[in-house]
Amino acid sequence: MLNILLVDDEQMSRCYLAEFLQKMDHQVVEAADGVEALAFLVADDFHLVLTDIRMPRMSGLELLQQIRSGQGEQKPDVVLFTGYSEVETAVEALRAGAYDYLLKPINIKELVSVIERVTEHQALIRENAVLTSRFEVAVAAATAGTRQELSHLKKAYSRQIGLDQVGVFSATMKAVFAQAVKLHRDRSIPVLIEGETGTGKELIARWVHYGEEMVVAPFVDLNCAALAPNIFESELFGYEPGAFTGGLPKGQKGKLDLAAGGTLFLDEVAEIPVSLQAKLLRVLQEKEFFRVGGLKKYRTDARIICATNANIEKRVALGEFRRDLYYRLNVGRIYIPPLRQRRDDIIPLAEMFLRQLAREKAKGFRRISPAAAAMLVAHGWPGNVRELKNVIDWAVLMADDVELKPAHLGILPGAGGGPDQARAGWFVLGDDNFSLPDTNFSLVALNQAVIKKALQKHDGNKTRTAKYLGLSLRSLSYRLQKMDDKT
Repeated sequence: MLNILLVDDEQMSRCYLAEFLQKMDHQVVEAADGVEALAFLVADDFHLVLTDIRMPRMSGLELLQQIRSGQGEQKPDVVLFTGYSEVETAVEALRAGAYDYLLKPINIKELVSVIERVTEHQALIRENAVLTSRFEVAVAAATAGTRQELSHLKKAYSRQIGLDQVGVFSATMKAVFAQAVKLHRDRSIPVLIEGETGTGKELIARWVHYGEEMVVAPFVDLNCAALAPNIFESELFGYEPGAFTGGLPKGQKGKLDLAAGGTLFLDEVAEIPVSLQAKLLRVLQEKEFFRVGGLKKYRTDARIICATNANIEKRVALGEFRRDLYYRLNVGRIYIPPLRQRRDDIIPLAEMFLRQLAREKAKGFRRISPAAAAMLVAHGWPGNVRELKNVIDWAVLMADDVELKPAHLGILPGAGGGPDQARAGWFVLGDDNFSLPDTNFSLVALNQAVIKKALQKHDGNKTRTAKYLGLSLRSLSYRLQKMDDKT
């Protein structure tokens, strides 16, 4: 996924391209001209700058020159949009350091091709930068100035492994992270992380894997609820040639192979069919497994970390989860309390999300008003930290201000004043009996809000929620996983 800065003074064209790029799972920040783009470049690190040549205030060529003359270590690739009459200008831009150019109107296939090449190019550049940085840190380790350099490197490293948004504020969460660090030091212990949906179980799993050090071993995740039983086994263990119709002729390695030397994270472990739980227990106890359709025994040194939002003890009592597997996983057990039980975290987390999202969306939000803070603390947060971030994301998307106020929290019950005012903006959503607002709004955010509400309506039961929404369980799990990845 690329972080892309899209620069074009034609709003319709820019919005169309931004929507297309976001559907490709890229992050997109929009700028109306080169001057606005430079402000974004100072505040964030971009992989790619897509810019028109002809723009008011600052042309695409001037923007290119500013980027290439910058002092920062990270250099984004620059691709220019040009008309046929400007091809010679675009060629000059290539000589000046542009990565490529595209003719207007934009050919989507050419755009996709350029983005694929930029993705590979940026991966090589940044991998080399990480290796170089590590070497420099090692060489300078004996000097007093290394502490500051190491701090910068660790920040970049944390961003790369998905731990740059860790907010530890309450005594409860400090204890959780301290426990995760202890488990990080002993890879022989399997880990079971329990907590409601949206509490940050994968974040804790990553912390157990990476700890506070620089770890290059792989972290491989597998959502157990998103796979059918017949697919799950081959996905986990792999399969031998000829194991089943439609398989690859040479067979295929499984997630356990990919996680060699590192960690295999099994999310929603309680959803693994009982018939397959014995095989997972064998991996935990014997550190060995068989691929589907094979007789050869394979050894593994992958650490197993599991997570669940279900009451696993109740599952054991009902015979839906093996007791011996539960006892084996229960050695390294971490419980993440729901957000409603650690209200000291709510405002610090909300402020962290507000600053981050305001920066990403170029909004002016800097603080939370006392009235809005009281509203946030009073809410029950059935969707936990993920719901909190979505609420702040919605507020930043729909408004722009210096201070977050109750009126900006329209997605929460009670926003905007008393009970009558709060209910005035709410309605029961039907197939076609609703109206759209006059202002622009995010369909992605609306879809996420609907899924959250449906999940709350059914007490977190994914099977009933999927049926209610007319989705397959796999499709719902995939959507929740994407929402979780962005949290």
